[in-house]
Amino acid sequence: MQFDDDARLDPSQVEDVRASGPQPGRRGGMPGGCMLPIGGRGGGCLLLVLAVAGLFLFGLVPTPFSGEEGGQQGGGQQPSAPPTATGGLAERCKTGADADQSEDCRIVGTVNSIQSYWRQVFAERGRKVYTPAKTVLFSQAVSTGCGTADSAVGPFYCPADRKVYLDLAFFDTLQRDFGAEGGPFAQAYVIAHEYGHHVQNLLGTMNRLGRDNRPGAGSPSVRLELQADCYAGVWAHNAVKTGFYDEPFSQTDIDQALSAAAAVGDDSIQRRSQRRVTPDAFTHGTSEQRKRWFGVGYDSGDPKRCDTFSTGI
Repeated sequence: MQFDDDARLDPSQVEDVRASGPQPGRRGGMPGGCMLPIGGRGGGCLLLVLAVAGLFLFGLVPTPFSGEEGGQQGGGQQPSAPPTATGGLAERCKTGADADQSEDCRIVGTVNSIQSYWRQVFAERGRKVYTPAKTVLFSQAVSTGCGTADSAVGPFYCPADRKVYLDLAFFDTLQRDFGAEGGPFAQAYVIAHEYGHHVQNLLGTMNRLGRDNRPGAGSPSVRLELQADCYAGVWAHNAVKTGFYDEPFSQTDIDQALSAAAAVGDDSIQRRSQRRVTPDAFTHGTSEQRKRWFGVGYDSGDPKRCDTFSTGI
C-alpha cells in the first residue's frame, strides 16, 4: 500500500482532537453492551449497533435526531468546545510521501482517496452532490452529534453530524483481541466501511429502512453493514484511479482487509465472547458474509453490485 509521493493531501478532511483528551465526567455515555435505537422523522429506527464485551465494531452509532432523507443534523449532543481544526496535520501531512511515513498522514491520505472516489461516482451517475464527511481522531472519549462515546465504541459513523470517529488504538485491539492480521490496509478497509455508511446516509438508504431495527441473520441491520463492506471493496478496486496511490493494492493488502472483516463477523465475535453462535442476535453479518461482500465490491468495482437488500446475502 504505497501512496504516490507527489499526491497532494488535504488534511482539512481530518480533525484531530486527541490533544484535548477525554471529557471528564462524560465518559461512558454509550455504555458497553448497550444497544440504542435511532429515532427520527421519516427515518425511524435505523440500526442496532453490535456490542460484545463492551466493543461496538465499526458500524453506526445511533442517535435520536430529526431529518429528511440524507440524515440532516438534529438535536444530538454537540462537543462542549470546538475541536482543533487539524491538530497540526496541516503542517505534517502535505504529500503522499508523508502518508508513507506517518500513520496520521496515512489516515489523511486514505480519507482523501475514499472521498475523491465517491465524489466522482456521484458526479458521473447524476446523484446528488457528494457532501464530504470529516474523520475525527480522538483518544479515550469524544462528544458527537450522536451523544458521548468512549473508545469501547470502536470506529463509527454518526449520521447526525455526518462525521466518522476513530480512535487509532482500536487497531491494536483488533489484532490483540480479535485475531486480525492488522496492517495499513486493514485500517483503510475499516475507514472505507465507515464512509460506506456516509454514502448510505446521503442516498437515503438509512431512512428507507424505516423502523425495522430487529437483529437477525437477514435483518436490515446486517444488510446495511454488508453493503458498507461492499462499498469498501468498490473503493479499493478503484483507489488507484483517485491519484493518491501509485499502484493497485497487492494481495497482501487485500488479505489484511479480509482478515479484519473475518475477525469482526458476528459469529466470530460470539464464539469468542459466549462460545456459541446466536444468529437471531446478528447485526453485522458472519465472517464469511463480510469477506464475501467486500470481495463482491472489490472484484466488480461497481457500487451497483452492492445491493444487499433485494438479494440473498
